[in-house]
Amino acid sequence: MLIDALRDDFVFGSEGVKFMPYTTYLVEKGSSHSFVAEAKPPTVTMPRIKALMTGSLPGFIDVVRNLNSPTLLEDSVITQAKAAGKRIIFYGDETWVKLFPKHFLEYDGTTSFFVSDYTEVDDNVTRHLDKVLKRRDWDVLILHYLGLDHIGHISGPNSPLIGRKLSEMDSVLMKIHTSLLAEERETLLPNLLVLCGDHGMSEAGGHGASSVEEVNTALILISSAFERKPGDVRHPKYIQQTDLAATLSIGLGLPIPRGSVGSLIFPVVEGKPMREQLRFLHLNTVQLSKLLQENVPSYRKEPGFEQFKVSERLHGNWIRLYLEENNSEVLFNLGSKVRRQYLDALRTLSLSLSRQAAQYDVYSMAAGTVLVLEVVALLLLCVPQALSGKAELDVPLLSPVSSLLFYLLLLALAALHVVVCTSSDSSCYLCSLPWLAAGGVMVLISTLLCAVVSALTGMFAAGSRLSKNPLPSNSRWSELDLLILSGTVGHVLSLGASSFIEEEHQTWYFLVNTLCLALCHEIYRNCFVGDDCAPQRCPHAGEEFDGVAAAPQGKSTGPDVWELDRASKHPSPLEALRGPERWMVLASPWVILSCCRLLRSLNQTGVQWAHRPDLGHWLTSSDHKAELSVLATVSLIMIFVLVQKRCSLASKVAMAFGLLGIYCYRVAVGNLLFPWQQNNKDISKGITEARFVYVFVLGILFTGTKDLLKSQITADDFTVKTVGLWEIYSGLVLLAALLLRPHNLPVLALSLVIQTVMTHFVWRPLRHDAAEVTVMHYWFGQAFFYFQGNSNSIATVDISAGFVGLDAYVEIPAVLLTAFATYTGPVLWAGHLVNFLASEASSGSALSHACFCYALICSIPVSAYIVLVTSLRYHLFIWSVFSPKLLYEGMHLLITAAVCVFFTAMDQSSTKS
Repeated sequence: MLIDALRDDFVFGSEGVKFMPYTTYLVEKGSSHSFVAEAKPPTVTMPRIKALMTGSLPGFIDVVRNLNSPTLLEDSVITQAKAAGKRIIFYGDETWVKLFPKHFLEYDGTTSFFVSDYTEVDDNVTRHLDKVLKRRDWDVLILHYLGLDHIGHISGPNSPLIGRKLSEMDSVLMKIHTSLLAEERETLLPNLLVLCGDHGMSEAGGHGASSVEEVNTALILISSAFERKPGDVRHPKYIQQTDLAATLSIGLGLPIPRGSVGSLIFPVVEGKPMREQLRFLHLNTVQLSKLLQENVPSYRKEPGFEQFKVSERLHGNWIRLYLEENNSEVLFNLGSKVRRQYLDALRTLSLSLSRQAAQYDVYSMAAGTVLVLEVVALLLLCVPQALSGKAELDVPLLSPVSSLLFYLLLLALAALHVVVCTSSDSSCYLCSLPWLAAGGVMVLISTLLCAVVSALTGMFAAGSRLSKNPLPSNSRWSELDLLILSGTVGHVLSLGASSFIEEEHQTWYFLVNTLCLALCHEIYRNCFVGDDCAPQRCPHAGEEFDGVAAAPQGKSTGPDVWELDRASKHPSPLEALRGPERWMVLASPWVILSCCRLLRSLNQTGVQWAHRPDLGHWLTSSDHKAELSVLATVSLIMIFVLVQKRCSLASKVAMAFGLLGIYCYRVAVGNLLFPWQQNNKDISKGITEARFVYVFVLGILFTGTKDLLKSQITADDFTVKTVGLWEIYSGLVLLAALLLRPHNLPVLALSLVIQTVMTHFVWRPLRHDAAEVTVMHYWFGQAFFYFQGNSNSIATVDISAGFVGLDAYVEIPAVLLTAFATYTGPVLWAGHLVNFLASEASSGSALSHACFCYALICSIPVSAYIVLVTSLRYHLFIWSVFSPKLLYEGMHLLITAAVCVFFTAMDQSSTKS
């Protein structure tokens, strides 16, 4: 009986005593052995099932495969039981059916990803129990209950629903156990009932990482064969989750799975005669020693193998003594010594194999790393072209392909490929590709490398010409440029330390705060020092600040190209500001700093301080629904005020009704209250209310798309284009408000406040160039990713957002909604970047600069991280820290790139760029 997300304190802690009395009785006084089983990351369902049934350590790629589990080809307890003729019945999570498609005599799978359902998903398992427990036509029955995990995803481990679900599971366990006891009275043969969890549950309700709450799961083995004397107190012992596979195999008389790194849970066989104990331990050590020989060339030098050989010799001596003299103190003492030796050998072998478990395809990894580095090198070498006035990116590929270097490289790579693929004993992805596909990879590597060499040659040639005929240059780096460069490089370098990755939010909070102080310094210097430190600004001196601000409202083809001449000495636009507007400019950095400080206290994230109470926990407690309702109302009103001003009348109405529908949805699901309510006992899934909001989201997106298409036809109408882009952005804001948890609505509202303040009182007056504005958007997008409560742990992904408005599991919408809810901050800031540049400048160069800068600043961390993870693949925290971060970075790059491509593709004049 596997209860998803059954962490240890749900059974052995105060919750177990209160809500699982029968289970607590079995643990304290019944015929049982209880353990705390430690699961290795990633702590998601499919890898944990593999660990339980195969005894092996799954790779991190199984996090992705968890979405659609492939057939398990590894040796497992299920496979061995099927081969031995055992009749197996399964009810529960359909992941088992996908992993073992032809192994069950009877099965009924339930959808594991529809987290909004925590009732029917378990009822569909329990409804089979009465019939199947009366039948005698099965040997193994497997039940997988999902409701507890779904409650955690929806409302966390402190929800009152947790207690009800634990009580329900306790009654199911009691039904099964009493039925088995009744059967034993007839057959006189003991049964085994295993209660376990696949992973735990974090304090936020998720799982996937390596916190204590996520890795410690309950494991109870219940059988009348486990005799217990009165007064025998058995405290839960700590074991590895992979130990269950070896224990079940030995208990069922099956071969231990070949890839298992687990060891026999010895207390289970402690009551057996000494001869059987030693035989079981010998079987386990033989299996582990064979696995060690397959994976470690110098296995004879391993301490575990040497201990195993000593144990075997001692075991042989014990058997000879046993045959000669069956009962003596010498025999018992020698047997105890052999047993200790076997247990030491098991621990050492298991630990050594766990370290060697990961088998890496180094050849394919190296090829992929080289490709990534070549592309990033090309991006870096093309920076001068891409950020020039023409904003063009010319990467000549024809001339490198026709060079001698290309053919020499291709020949060398082909020879290397043949040598590696013919000499490698292990499987290799690149070698398994057809020769045509593998040849294409080698051609691509050779072409890109030649292009990099060609670009470098051209750059050196241009540099030598420039040194002979130097051109006058008045450009200089500002303090803000130095901050942006040093901050970006410093962040990339910090990714080499696991502690900086776990607490990356602190890095972004520091960078954003420092940026605000730098902007404050720049504003004050321009206001009070004078023209000597004039900011960068447009060379078209005839345009005043007010004209730039008002340009999008006109009917012209748009303002002139928003390009910057650092040498220009035109009067600062700040000098044109008077009265309240001037004071708002002076106060804007402090307003932004105040907003960021408020948001930091809303959600504790990371690892070190994630357990500490924060404002979000206080708001989401059942005692503070009224306060949360007021805060959500104020936030929704702020969102409407800040978004509607640039929308058409139809979009304004749709936005108002959509935000009202969001409040009704949160009331329906029990998060908020109406003013006339004291409490809301009638809780539903809110499907109707959520779909009501989706209608308005689609309506706003459709209106914005229509305006953009209209601007494509009527090229002169600049206003229609900017309004269309803003309406699409508004639709995304409305969707974000629906998907975010209610206590995170202030994050969305303050994000809009900061964007508005930066637009009107920082970027426009100071006339920052496109590259600087792009980097600032990227930094704030990253900071707001963590303001939401996200971290570099998979456990903070809010899966419940993918099922808002869905009454069944539909894979594509669920994945897209979950991804959007997770990356709301970066997506909305990327969308605002396109809106700002499109409204402030003609897209001939500014938008092109921004797209290139955004691609570059997203690609550099990803490429550096790929190299880092490849080089640190044997690091202690490779699965728990480095691999999740790589997954997050890759997803962030894909999603924000998709947003930028979508927005710019909708802009007629930026289609070429």
